[in-house]
Amino acid sequence: MKLISENSIEAVAEKLDEGSDAAYEKAVEDFSKQQPAVFSYLFSEDIALLTEDEREYLLYLALVIWKSVLKTAKKLAPVSTSRLDAAEEDNWAMLEPVKSKPFQHKADVFFKDYPQEDLLAFVEDALADDEDSEVTKEGREPMFVALKTIIDVFCV
Repeated sequence: MKLISENSIEAVAEKLDEGSDAAYEKAVEDFSKQQPAVFSYLFSEDIALLTEDEREYLLYLALVIWKSVLKTAKKLAPVSTSRLDAAEEDNWAMLEPVKSKPFQHKADVFFKDYPQEDLLAFVEDALADDEDSEVTKEGREPMFVALKTIIDVFCV
């Protein structure tokens, strides 16, 4: 798949941010219908451990990823649960041997030769540890892995 640029991702995020609540809800509904396995994945047992704010933010970030991919690919086949599970397992396996403490250092392992670096950087930036962040220290890693998994099944 063609590289999804930072500009394209930002345009999608801005459109979601500036739209009405009804437009956002319509995007969520479309996402749930077109990618039911991915949508269910966002509400799986592991995700349920996140705070409510983190779960809402995760859904928003997944929507940005999905809409960014659609903007480039125009059409996207529904993803299977088995493909999601395999991608998630691979991501946790990549992260397991990394012993770095700060999350940003742990995430570096995912960037080497990654074909959708701008999407992954968008996720890393969105989950960055800053004082305005709604993401907890405990939620950062599972959210990153979940979003990386979604990028993988859509793009790689």
